Amino acid sequence: MPRFDRSHFTALLAAALALVVVHALGRFAYTPLLPLLLDDGLFDLAEGAQLATWNYLGYLLGALLALPMANPRGLRLGLPAALLINAGLTLGQVFVHDFTGLAALRLANGISNGVVFVLAPALVLEWLALRQATALSGLVYLGLGGGMLLCGVLVTITPWQGPMRWLPMALCALPLALLCAPMLRRLALDLPEKSHVTTQTPLLDRRNLPLLMAYLGAGLGYILPLTFLPALAREQLPADHPLLIGNWWWTALACLVSATLWNHAGAWLGDRRALLANYLLQLLGVAMPILLPGPIGVMTCALLVGGTFLGTVLLTQRLARALNPGQGLRLAALLISLYGGSQLLGPWLVEHWTAAGHSLTSSFSIGAAALLWALFWAWHVAEPQPNR
Repeated sequence: MPRFDRSHFTALLAAALALVVVHALGRFAYTPLLPLLLDDGLFDLAEGAQLATWNYLGYLLGALLALPMANPRGLRLGLPAALLINAGLTLGQVFVHDFTGLAALRLANGISNGVVFVLAPALVLEWLALRQATALSGLVYLGLGGGMLLCGVLVTITPWQGPMRWLPMALCALPLALLCAPMLRRLALDLPEKSHVTTQTPLLDRRNLPLLMAYLGAGLGYILPLTFLPALAREQLPADHPLLIGNWWWTALACLVSATLWNHAGAWLGDRRALLANYLLQLLGVAMPILLPGPIGVMTCALLVGGTFLGTVLLTQRLARALNPGQGLRLAALLISLYGGSQLLGPWLVEHWTAAGHSLTSSFSIGAAALLWALFWAWHVAEPQPNR
C-alpha cells in the first residue's frame, strides 16, 4: 500500500462524502424506508417496486450521461452540479404525496446519482493514479458504508410518517453536498489536461469483455437484497423479531468494513482472484434466504451481500483500468451503465414475479442465477500485466 498523506485523505473524503449524499441518503435510504412507507399506506408493494425501477432507470441514464461528461469541463462543472441537484431532489420528496410525482423525483434522483457515482470515484482514481497511489482508491467506498449506517439511524429516530420520513435524509444531504462539491471541483482542476485524453486503444476488447459480462450479472444479483431484504424479512419473520429492523443495520455494518477489506484483499490476492472470491460469497448470500428461510437466512444474506457488493465495484473498476489504462474514465462510465442497466431489471422482475402469485423469497433465485453468471465470466477475466 502507498504512503497515506493529507492530500490523499482530502481526495478520498471528497468522493466519499459525495457517495454518502447520492448513493446512501439519496438512493439506499429507500430500502429501510420501504416497509415503513408501505405501513403508512403511501403506496403498495407493486408501486414500491415501480418507484425502485424508475430510480434505477434514472441511474442507468445518469451513468450513460457520464460518458460524454468524462472530460475536464464535465468534471469541473457537471459533477458538482449533479451532486447539489441530487441533494435538492431528496428534499423534494418530503413535499410529494402522489405516486406520479414520486416516480418523477426518483427518476431524477437516479440520473443525478448515476452521474456522481461514475465521475466522483473515477476522478479520484485518476488523481491517485497520477500519484502512484491507485491501491488507495477503494477507500472511497467507505463513504457508502458509513452513509448506510447513517440512514439506519435516521430511519429509526424519525418521528414523522409518509413523505416526511425523507426530511432527516435531506437535512443531512444538503450540507454535505455544499461541503464536498467545491472539494471535487478543486480535484478536477488539479488534474492535468492530458490525464483526460483517451488513448487510441479500443474501449472494448477481448481482455475486458469478460469483466463487463460479469458486471452485467452483478448488477441484477445484488439489487434484489439491497432493495427488498427488509420487505422479505417481513415475509419470513414474526412481527416482533429484531431482525425486521436489524437486518439493515447488519447490512450497513458489513458494508462499512467491506471497502477496506476488499481493498486489502485485492492488494494481497490480486484483484482478479479477490473478485472471484467476492462473487462466490455474494452468490451464497443471495441464496441463503431461499436455502434457510428465517433468521439465519436473513442474517447471512445481510452480512454476505452487505460485505461484498462494494468490493465488486472497487475490484472491477481497478481491473478495468489495469486492463486498459488509457480508457479509465470511459470504462468507469460504461461499467456503471451496465451495472445500472441490469439492476433496472430487478424491481421489474420482482413486481411481475409477485403479481404472478410467487413469494418475494423465491424471487431471490433470480439474483442467485445472475451471480452464478457473474462468477462464470469472472473466471475468464485475464490477469492484468504489471507493465500495463
